Amino acid sequence: MKISTKGRYALRLMLDLALHDQGRPVRLKDVAARQEISVKYLESIASILAKAGYVRSLRGAQGGYLLKYRADQYKVGDILRLTEGSMVPVDCLETEENHCPRSGSCTTLRLWKELDTAVRSVIDHYTLADLVTWEKQKGNEYII
Repeated sequence: MKISTKGRYALRLMLDLALHDQGRPVRLKDVAARQEISVKYLESIASILAKAGYVRSLRGAQGGYLLKYRADQYKVGDILRLTEGSMVPVDCLETEENHCPRSGSCTTLRLWKELDTAVRSVIDHYTLADLVTWEKQKGNEYII
């Protein structure tokens, strides 16, 4: 499994918003400079996050983006699934029914289920608040 730039940058954007949350909107221009990501690409990601209700967008001279909820209410897995789609390693795990006609005799199905469980146990365990804590423990000036 490989996480695309869209998923990685969505996490970086959300983390940047959480780190710079001072009760007023954070401009994407500022996030782009800190994260070394183009404003245009961040706009497309922010649009996805806003439509999903993860962030709030405010227009105007004092506009920008704010997290809609506290950082501990965002699971890393939810952010990744929003931007990446399903995180399952194989298509046959997309649904509970395992539509694959070979699922009853598939030797590798156990492997794929264990891999899926392992990935979910990591990405659904950690929250945006955990990433904030990790960043602050690094002692950086919020440059991620």
